[in-house]
Amino acid sequence: MPIIPEVMDNLEELTQIRRDIHAHPELGFEEERTADIVAAKLKEFGCEVHRGLATTGVVGTIRRGNSLKAIGLRADMDCLPMQELNEFAHRSTHDGKMHACGHDGHTTMLLGAAKYLAKTKNFDGTVHFIFQPGEEGHGGGRVMVEQGLFEKFPCDVVFAMHNKPGIPIGNFASKAGPMLAATDRFDIRVRGHGVHAAYPHGGIDPFVCASQIVTALQSIVARNIDPIDSAIVTVGFMHGGTAYNVIPDEVHIGGTVRTFRTQTQDLVERRMNEIVQGTAAACGATATFDFRRGYPPTVNHAAQVDFACDVAAEISGDDKVNRDVSPTMGGEDFSYMLKAVPGAMVWLGNGPGEGGCFLHNAKYDFNDSALPYGVSFFVRLAERFLEKTEP
Repeated sequence: MPIIPEVMDNLEELTQIRRDIHAHPELGFEEERTADIVAAKLKEFGCEVHRGLATTGVVGTIRRGNSLKAIGLRADMDCLPMQELNEFAHRSTHDGKMHACGHDGHTTMLLGAAKYLAKTKNFDGTVHFIFQPGEEGHGGGRVMVEQGLFEKFPCDVVFAMHNKPGIPIGNFASKAGPMLAATDRFDIRVRGHGVHAAYPHGGIDPFVCASQIVTALQSIVARNIDPIDSAIVTVGFMHGGTAYNVIPDEVHIGGTVRTFRTQTQDLVERRMNEIVQGTAAACGATATFDFRRGYPPTVNHAAQVDFACDVAAEISGDDKVNRDVSPTMGGEDFSYMLKAVPGAMVWLGNGPGEGGCFLHNAKYDFNDSALPYGVSFFVRLAERFLEKTEP
């Protein structure tokens, strides 16, 4: 079954909602206006509305029939702290804030699904519409789970969708197992002995030591990680000093590590610490190493991936569904929900060119022509999982 005709008929309304949210972006745990819109729409549709999880989270619920089965559908609501460079009418009205990852589209698609399902109720069971705050580095998914999301709103399965530039409109992609990486951060502080730049022999240069550490860190992926495995160790900055003719006392290095497996994550952390301490000692310096684990890997459950891809194929055709897409080193806090409940993350094509540039780009915009596909996909997931059976 292709795109739901009634959903296509509502495209103008969906586009208006999406562009309004885009024009008023809000950072993690500050999504007051967005949450108000979501809650008001859900109430208008006839859903039960629950607020307060993770500060600004909203959950809408529709119950139908006697089945005890329940499905969760999740969308994220927050924006990024960056300046938008687009010039179209619905560009951000808030300096330094931008929907550069398409969460405005995700929220709109889930609202569209809630409207349709609340009207048709062509299912037997419970649908929970989970509108999550703070995905962009704040761990809103983790907070919702810790605050009892699935105890208050029990789900047998949970699904999420993220737009993917580079995949054509109307196409879907997913895979069983790790689909997105763990996102960890590290800080290294190398302390030497500051001295006049003309007399380096009288001190200990932390820049020389820090440079050796940066180079040596790359040997972890090259020589310690199984070539069949995947990992990234990226140094994002190195700060130190304020003058041309002064060797400073300290240099600060920071960056990120991406892995798919806990064993690899443990190995990288251990080897990084060994390299930092060993190199510092060899240079006569001292160093501290702080490794902070962020989002865990987003690991899809095989049965739910099969189910989601079958549903996507009903909408777009099997030739437009990639069931074994290559994973990405990006991260997602939907991972916390997948650790609690079986489910899957699915990518939705956002198309190429204008409106389809890469995520987290200052000229990105969610492609509104993808809205009917996403709404139809959310709807059919609920209807198929909670399919009515003859008595």
